Amino acid sequence: MADFGVGVPDEIARLSLGQGSAPPEALPPNIKSDGIIAGDITTKFSQAVKTLEPGSIVKDGFFTLFDSVAALEIMDPKMDSGCSRPGAEVEETYDVSRSLLPEEVLGIMDQLLCHEMSWHLGYPLSQTLFTSFYVEALSMPEPRSIEEATFVRNGTQDPNEQLMLQVLRAYCLGMLKSCGYVNERIKSEHYYEEEDFVTTTYNRTLLASLPTSAIRDVLIEAIAALRSQRDSMPDNLVEALLTRLELRRIFLDAVECPKHMKEPNLAKKPWREGLELLPNLNKTHTLAVPVDEAFSATLQRRLASTMPPRPIVQLEFDVAFGHLKGLFADGLELIDVLNYTDSQSLLTFVTCFQAKKPQPIVYVRTLLQTFLFDAMEVLGSMSIRQLLDDDFSILTMPAHQYLDRANDEIEVVHDPRYAMAQQMELFRTRAAQPFLDILRTACQNRCRVRRTLCHLLRDWESLQMDAEEIDQILQVKVDERPTMYRTPMSGSGMESYSLPLSSWTYLYKLRQMEQIIQLGFELEIYQTDELAGMYWYLNYISKSRLHHTERIKSFVIKRVEEIHGRPAYSNPTLDSQLQRSLMYARLSLLDAAVTWELSDSLSCLYTVLNRLKLIKVPPRPYSTDELRYEIRMRPFSPIGLPVLPTFEEFTAGTLQPDTEIDELFEYAERAVEGAKRGFEALSKMSAEESFSVGSHARWSASVKNGLKSCIATKLAISAVQKAIQTSPSLDNLKIKVEVPTPQKAYHEWWIVPKVLPVA
Repeated sequence: MADFGVGVPDEIARLSLGQGSAPPEALPPNIKSDGIIAGDITTKFSQAVKTLEPGSIVKDGFFTLFDSVAALEIMDPKMDSGCSRPGAEVEETYDVSRSLLPEEVLGIMDQLLCHEMSWHLGYPLSQTLFTSFYVEALSMPEPRSIEEATFVRNGTQDPNEQLMLQVLRAYCLGMLKSCGYVNERIKSEHYYEEEDFVTTTYNRTLLASLPTSAIRDVLIEAIAALRSQRDSMPDNLVEALLTRLELRRIFLDAVECPKHMKEPNLAKKPWREGLELLPNLNKTHTLAVPVDEAFSATLQRRLASTMPPRPIVQLEFDVAFGHLKGLFADGLELIDVLNYTDSQSLLTFVTCFQAKKPQPIVYVRTLLQTFLFDAMEVLGSMSIRQLLDDDFSILTMPAHQYLDRANDEIEVVHDPRYAMAQQMELFRTRAAQPFLDILRTACQNRCRVRRTLCHLLRDWESLQMDAEEIDQILQVKVDERPTMYRTPMSGSGMESYSLPLSSWTYLYKLRQMEQIIQLGFELEIYQTDELAGMYWYLNYISKSRLHHTERIKSFVIKRVEEIHGRPAYSNPTLDSQLQRSLMYARLSLLDAAVTWELSDSLSCLYTVLNRLKLIKVPPRPYSTDELRYEIRMRPFSPIGLPVLPTFEEFTAGTLQPDTEIDELFEYAERAVEGAKRGFEALSKMSAEESFSVGSHARWSASVKNGLKSCIATKLAISAVQKAIQTSPSLDNLKIKVEVPTPQKAYHEWWIVPKVLPVA
C-alpha cells in the first residue's frame, strides 16, 4: 500500500491530454516521478485499523452519500442506466407494424400472460409488461381516445388493416385496462409496498383515460373478425386466438365484480367463465411460437425511474398458468363471503381462506378487503354495529337487554335503558376498529399476520380495560345481582358478575395470543429445541381460554334458564339466539380442549427428546436461555392477564426436572388420547354447529389434519418408549429423530417429530 504525496506530476498531465506514444489506458502511473514521493504505509494502516471499534467507519466530511453512490454507479453496467457494452446499441429497435403469423401472435400473447402473472406475484412493471414493444407503443404517448390507441400513430395506418395486429392490439388493450383496475384496487386497500406488490406505473396511466366500454367493443370487433376468417386459417389457431381474446374480455368483467356486491351470483359469473376457458388455453399453448425480439430490457430507460435497467422477469408458462388458474379459483371462492350467516362464520371463512397453501395472491386478498369494508359497510349491506351486535349475541350476550334496539329510543336520563344505549354505543365505538382489524389482518401475507397480531394485541389489552370500566357502570345502572360460580381451578364457589363486555374482549385476546404462537410454528420461527417450551406456553394460554369459556357458558346457561322460566314464554327468535350461543360455547370448549391437550402431549414428548439428547441443540455463542425467553415472550409482555410466567416458571414447566420419563410419557399419552377424541367430535360437526358456513370443507380438512397429528404423536411416543425398553442404556438408543418442516407436517401448527430406527 503506497502513500502518494502531492506534487506536480507532469507525466500524468501529459497522459491526461492524450500525449505520448502509447494510448492513455496502456500507461500505468509513474510512481518514480519527481513530483511523487511514495512510501509504504501498510503497517501504519493496519495499526490504525486496530484502534477502531467494531462498526466504526472513517469518512471525509465532504464526501457525501450522494458522491459515494454516484462513484459506484458511473460506468457500472449493473448501476448506470446509460452504460452499454462495447458495440451494443444504445436502444434496441423493433418494428411493431410488421406482419405477424398467427403462431407468433399466440406466442406474444402467452409471453405477455407470463409477464402479467409475474407482476401479480410482486415484480415491477418495469421488468415485466413494460419490456414489451407493443405495450410501449400503445402506452406512449398516452392515447386520448380509443382511435389513438394503436401500435403506429402516423395517421396513415388503419389499426384493423392487418387482422393479426388487430387481434394483438385488442388483447393488449384489454390486458392493460384490467391491469389498471388491479393496480387501483390494490392501492385502495391495505398491503405492503415492495413486500407484496409494486404499484408504481413509471408515469404510465395503464389506459385510465379510455372508457372500458370502448375497449370491450375493440375486443368484440376482433373476435368477430377472427370468426369471419375461419375459412382462411386453421381451426385450431382460430380457437386458440379466440380463447385468449375471450379471456381478456372475461377478466375485464371479473375485475369489476365489486360493483355487483349485492348480487353474488352475478359477481361470480366471470370468474366461473374464466375457469371453464382455461383448459383450452393451456392445451393450445403448444401452437405458440415465442417472439423474443418483441421484448427488451432497454425499454426500461424510457420509464420515469431512478433505477437502472434490470433483467426481464418471465415465468415459465406452466408456472404462470398455475397462478392464473389459482387467481380465478380464488376469485370465485372469495365471493362466497357475501353470503353472510353470522359473525363467527365470517371469521372462519376469512381465516380458512387466507390460510390456503399457496396463499391467494395479493389482488385476491385486497379484493376480499373490498368486500369486507367497502364504503364503511360490511359485505356491502351491513353496518359495523350489526356485525358487532351479532358477535356479542353469539359469544356472551344472547338475547341480552343490552342489545335491545328499543333502548335507543329512551330519552329519560335516569332510565337504566338510557345508560345501556349510551354505554353500549361507547363500547362499540372503541371496539369497532380492533374487531375489524382482526379481519383486515387476516388478509395480509402470513408473516405480516403474525407481526400485526403482536401489535394488535396491545389494542385489545387497552380495550379490555375500557370494557371492565363499562361493565362496572352498567352493573350498577341495571342493579345486577352476582351469581354463584364454581371456578375450575379451585373447585370452590364464589360470587361473580357476568361482565359480558370484558368477557368478550378477553376471549378474543386469548384467541389472538394462541394464534401468534401457532403462527410461530407455521413460519418456522422457533428452533427445534425450543418446541417443548413454546408448546408448553401454548398449553398455558389454551388452558386459560378453556376456563374462561366455561365461565362464559355458565352465564349463558343462566340466561337460558331466566328466559325459559318466564310464564307463558314463547319466542322462537330468542330461542334461536340462545341455542346458537350454547352451540358456540360447545365449539369453543372443544377447540380450546384439543389445543390444550395436544400441545401438552407434544411439550412432554419434546421434553423427553431433549432430555435424551435426540434433538440437536444448535451452537449459540451469543445467546442464553433467558435472552431467548425474553425475545419469545416479548409480544405478550404488555399483557396483564393472563399473567406472563416468569423465566423460572417457564423453565420449570418446559424441563419438568422432578418428573421421570415414564411419567412424562404417561401424561403425553393421556393428553393425546383426549385430543384425539376432541378432534373426532369436531370432525362430526355440521357447518352450522362449527360456525363454518361457506368454508366447512376447508375447516373440516384442518380438523382432520389435526386428528392425523394426534395419531402421529401417539406413534412417535410409542416408538420412543419401545426404544427405551429394548435398549440397555439411555445413552445408546437405536433411534434418531427428524423434526419435519411445517409444509411436511400433517398440520402447520402441530410439528410432530418422526422417530426412525437406526441400524
